[in-house]
Amino acid sequence: QVQLVESGGGLVQAGGSLRLSCAASGRTFSDHIMGWFRQAPGNDREFVAAIRWNFGNTDYADSVKGRFTISRDKAKNTVFLQMNSLKPEDTGVYYCAVSIPGSGQYSYWGQGTQVTVSS
Repeated sequence: QVQLVESGGGLVQAGGSLRLSCAASGRTFSDHIMGWFRQAPGNDREFVAAIRWNFGNTDYADSVKGRFTISRDKAKNTVFLQMNSLKPEDTGVYYCAVSIPGSGQYSYWGQGTQVTVSS
C-alpha cells in the first residue's frame, strides 16, 4: 500500500510562488510515474505535471508549462511541484498521485492540499 502526504499549499497573491511537496511511503519506487493533479470548485480534476521516478522524464499541462517545475528527491521519496508566476486560475486542491508501472492509471492518491491565488 502506498501512502502519499501533500504539503505546502496556502494563500498567495498573483505572481507569487509556492512549492508543494508529496512524501511517499509504503513501496520501493522504480519505474513509477508520480503526478500532480488539481481540482477547482465545480471543475473536474485535471492533470498538472508528472515525472518518471527512475529517469526523471517530465510532462506538463500546457497551462503550466514554463511556470511550474516537477522534481523528485529519491533519497527522501518526495516529489515537489515548484509553482511560479501563479495566476488566480491556478486555484484549487492539488493532489499527488502514483501510477504503478504497466497499469496505465494512477492508483494511489494523497488527500490534497489547497492552493489559493488571489488577484
